[in-house]
Amino acid sequence: MSAELISILVLVVVFVIATTRSINMGALAFAAAFGVGTLVADMKTDDIFKGFPGSLFVVLVGVTFLFAIARANGTTDWLVHRAIRLVGGRIALMPWVMFAITGVLTAIGAVSPAAVAIVAPIAMGFAAKYRISPLLMGVMVVHGAQAGGFSPISIYGTIVNEIVDKEGLPGNEIVLFLASLVVNLLIAVAVFVVCGGMKLARQPLDAPALVRTGGGGTGPEDDEPAEERVTLTAPRIATLLGLVALVVAALGFDLDVGLAAITVAVLLSVVWPETSKQAITQITWPTVLLICGILTYVAVLQSMGTIKWAGDSVAGVGAPLLAALLICYIGAIVSAFASSVGIMGALIPLAVPFLLQGEVSAVGLIAALAVSATVVDVSPFSTNGALVLAGAQDVDRDKFFKQLMVYGGIMVAAAPPLVWLALVVPGIW
Repeated sequence: MSAELISILVLVVVFVIATTRSINMGALAFAAAFGVGTLVADMKTDDIFKGFPGSLFVVLVGVTFLFAIARANGTTDWLVHRAIRLVGGRIALMPWVMFAITGVLTAIGAVSPAAVAIVAPIAMGFAAKYRISPLLMGVMVVHGAQAGGFSPISIYGTIVNEIVDKEGLPGNEIVLFLASLVVNLLIAVAVFVVCGGMKLARQPLDAPALVRTGGGGTGPEDDEPAEERVTLTAPRIATLLGLVALVVAALGFDLDVGLAAITVAVLLSVVWPETSKQAITQITWPTVLLICGILTYVAVLQSMGTIKWAGDSVAGVGAPLLAALLICYIGAIVSAFASSVGIMGALIPLAVPFLLQGEVSAVGLIAALAVSATVVDVSPFSTNGALVLAGAQDVDRDKFFKQLMVYGGIMVAAAPPLVWLALVVPGIW
């Protein structure tokens, strides 16, 4: 058996073990990088460490640290409350408010699971209180997160764009962002109609209940007074200014998102150290470990020539469009059970030789793969779907689990061919 085939089989084993044994895929990938690198590819330890994505590590730590501070000092609660007040008590707009909030959070740099973790408990609480379909509300939250998930300054967008740049592929940040935004928006519209969203227009939402539940709790029984949750305190004002500064620094001055985010977080920590102590424990270390581990293993694959070997195999299918569809399906199926960004980090490099042939638009295929690998994240086996399931209130959890599983299956089956038809087949990107 060739070394290239062994390394691919090890990658498959990593995904299978991570899915069936609930072990962090990144930790498995680091072990695989060490084992394959030293035993199969005869690489030295220093060569393995060269593949560690240091810049992405800083992005993940900096952004999640900043948003942990924002959550700890109540800034995210304030943002959610103000957004809800804007709908003027119209209950039919509530799912769209949740869609928009998670979209904005991920678009300005929040990791998708972090944004869902912030919004889902609030959204599912509203769903229970005002008899909104939990499937509707949960799906709106997840698709909202993915709608903004590929902005040029987002975590997913940064990761994909860096991989594309590193591999020397033609890229288009705007096409990537708009593809995810439009697809998730269209899916959200369809789900809103099918799951009874139009009927919500006849359900009034009383103002007192809105005030009681808008700040991060799930009902009038919350311990924290509503007045405290909606007041702009000094830490919250400073955090809001910091988030604005992050957006300006990244978009206006093209500064590194990770370094800018961690700088804002450190400045806030200096002034309010107690909040920082609480927030530092909420950095999404499992996500950091996952992404860094996967990308380190991919670097090992690149060093030993597996990437070119696999890419040539995909190209050997003989039908470029069929190969592109196959890649999208692989991304959707694996992502429904594992990490979306992890599979993108593996599949984009694997497709490089195939894309460099120029028979399929690299911009279109990368956008199609990104969308295919993320719209399935409502699956209860994924982090986002699990967060929605955990946040559901007053529901039959077994029934709700099956609903999420069926919906996730529909996304896996339908999304790849649809985005393939829209983004790959035309070949205009």
